[in-house]
Amino acid sequence: MAESVPEPADAGEGTAARAEGVAAEGTAAAPAAQAVAAPDAGPAARPVKRDWRGRRPFWGGLLVTLGGAEVLFTLKAPLPVILHIGMEGLAGYLVPAVMVLCGLLILFNPAQRLFYSFVAVLASLGTWLTSNLGGFVVGMMLGVVGSCLTFGWLPDQPLRQGRQRRLERREARQAGA
Repeated sequence: MAESVPEPADAGEGTAARAEGVAAEGTAAAPAAQAVAAPDAGPAARPVKRDWRGRRPFWGGLLVTLGGAEVLFTLKAPLPVILHIGMEGLAGYLVPAVMVLCGLLILFNPAQRLFYSFVAVLASLGTWLTSNLGGFVVGMMLGVVGSCLTFGWLPDQPLRQGRQRRLERREARQAGA
């Protein structure tokens, strides 16, 4: 799968070191069985997950998805009742479904994160009117916070100091071994 968020050429040493570390671990050419490692696989499984989460607004997408799921969970009317009520009842299901869809798209297509976060914040605020006060306010707040996290996420930032130090230590251990 091609990376959807390209890294700039002048991102600095941190991004280049991270790319070399990923290439050294063999994640691009690894078989699917190695990518989904067992819990006892050791520290090799953690960097793959961290690298996947690091290339996308993971927490924002997760919060939007959870917010939409929570709003859907609070709607307990059966489908015949919803169809009998009409569009007002159907909107109670469509708006949180849009939230869940936007959350998943944020996770799996981060290149379009700005559009998805904008639609997700509108859908989150729309649940106030259509779905039990936004899933009793909890789902609406999860969606708004997740959308804000996604909107503010930048893909081309250098590594944080602590992560950079851990990466350098790991590279030194691999070079020494």
